[in-house]
Amino acid sequence: NFPAKSTLDPNVYGDHTSKITEAHIKHNMEGLTVQNALKGNRLFILDHHDHFMPFLDKINKLDGNFIYASRTILLLKDDGTLKPLAIELSLPHPDGQQHGAVSKVYTPANTGVESQIWQLAKAYASVNDSAWHQLISHWLNTHAVIEPFVIATNRQLSVVHPVHKLLSPHYRDTMNINALARQTLINADGIFEKTVFPGKYALEMSSVVYKNWKFTEQALPVDLVKRGVAVPDPTSPYNVRLLIKDYPYAVDGLVIWWAIERWVGEYLAIYYPNDGVLRGDEELQAWWKEVREVGHGDLKDQDWWPKMDTVQELTRACTIIIWIASALHAAVNFGQYPYAGFLPNRPTVSRRPMPEPGTEEYAKLERGGDEADLVFIHTITSQFQTILGISLIEILSKHSSDEVYLGQRDTPEWTSDAKALDAFKRFGSRLVDIENRIKDMNGNSALKNRNGPVKMPYMLLYPNTSDVTKEKGQGLTAMGIPNSISI
Repeated sequence: NFPAKSTLDPNVYGDHTSKITEAHIKHNMEGLTVQNALKGNRLFILDHHDHFMPFLDKINKLDGNFIYASRTILLLKDDGTLKPLAIELSLPHPDGQQHGAVSKVYTPANTGVESQIWQLAKAYASVNDSAWHQLISHWLNTHAVIEPFVIATNRQLSVVHPVHKLLSPHYRDTMNINALARQTLINADGIFEKTVFPGKYALEMSSVVYKNWKFTEQALPVDLVKRGVAVPDPTSPYNVRLLIKDYPYAVDGLVIWWAIERWVGEYLAIYYPNDGVLRGDEELQAWWKEVREVGHGDLKDQDWWPKMDTVQELTRACTIIIWIASALHAAVNFGQYPYAGFLPNRPTVSRRPMPEPGTEEYAKLERGGDEADLVFIHTITSQFQTILGISLIEILSKHSSDEVYLGQRDTPEWTSDAKALDAFKRFGSRLVDIENRIKDMNGNSALKNRNGPVKMPYMLLYPNTSDVTKEKGQGLTAMGIPNSISI
C-alpha cells in the first residue's frame, strides 16, 4: 500500500496513515512511477511507526530523550543497492493520541542546510532501528524465546534421547548468559535502560512485541516473506524467491537454513521411521507440551503451534530451534561492534527535536562546519551513554576461545550411532562448501551489498568451518556461526 497504512486501532489512536506522498519521492526514482516501482517490487519501507508511537508520550518524558516514530521509504536501484527516498518523523498529537500523529517528511539533499537536516533525519530513524535491533531482534527473538526450549529439553528428555542429543549443543552456556543479562543488562536501571532510548520502558516494549511472536514465523523462509523481501516460490529449494537479489543475510541465511534442515531431517529419519513412532514417544510429547503450555505459556492457545503429530513437524521445529540459536543469533550479535561501534553511524538515543527555521540551532546548521557537527553530536547519544554502549557491544561481539561452531561438536563421542555420525559429517561438508561459496560472492564486485561503501565483507554467516580452536577464532572476527547463544 502507498501511502503506508497503520495497524494501530483508529478508535484509540486516530488516523496514522503515512504522510509520505508521491510528490515527495517521484523526482528521485530513476524514472519510475510509484505504481511501476510497487508493481516491480522496487519500493521498500523500514516502518517503526506503529512499534514506537504508543510509547512516545511516556518515553519522551524521560530525561535526555526526544524520540520520533519513523518510517523510511527506500528504492531498489538497478545496481541492486537500496537508496532512501524519504523519512517520515512523527510525534503523538499534543491534544491527545486519539487525534493521530503530527508528522513531517524529509527528503535527501546534498548541499546547504537541507543536507544537514537530512543527516539528522537519518539519525532519528537509526535511533528507532538500533533500539528495535537490541530489544527485539537480539534480546527477544534469540535469547528470550530460546530459553523455554532449553529448560523443557533438560526437564523432559533423557540425555540419551535422540532429540536431546540433537539439540543440546545448541543450548551451551545460554542459561548462564541469560542469567548474567538479567543481573546487568536487562534489569531495572541496567545497561540497556541506560543506553537505549526506551529506558525503563524497554522490557515493557519487548513484552508487548512478544504477544505477536509466532514460533513458525522464525523459520527464515517464512520470516523473509513476512517482511516483504521474498515471495513464495515452490520451484526454489528454499521455497522462496528473494526480491532483493543481493541481500547477504538472506542469500547466505537461506543456504545455511537448507543445510540445517537437511541435517535435521536425515538425523531424525534414523530414529523416527514413521509418524506413529513419533506420536508414541512419551518423552517427546511431554517435551513439546511443556514448551507450549509452560515455557511459552502466554501463547499456549495460539493455533499456529505445530501439533507434533508428524516427523515433518518435528523436523521443522528442531530446524527453527537450531536456526535461532546458531545462525540468527550470529547475524544479530557478532556484527554489533563492526557495524555500530562508531556511534554517529548508529545512534541509540536522540535528545532534542529537529531544529526548526528561526531557531539558533537551525542557524548553526545553516552556517555549517563545526557548528553543524556540534548540533548533530548534541542531538544523538550522550558521551556517557556512548562509552557505555560501545563497551557493551564490543564485549558482545567477541568470540570466546572455546567457541564451538556449527557443524562441530565439542566431543566426538556425542553418539555411537554410525548413521548419525555419517549424517553429521555430510552436514559439515556442506558447510565447508557453503563457506567457500560465500567467500566467492564477497569477492564479486558486481554484488555491491557484499562489501558496502566501506568495503567490509559480510562474513557473519560464514559457518567458520576452518580450524578456529583457541586463540585463532577468538575476539572480534566478525565471522562464524557458534552452535549456541553463549554471549
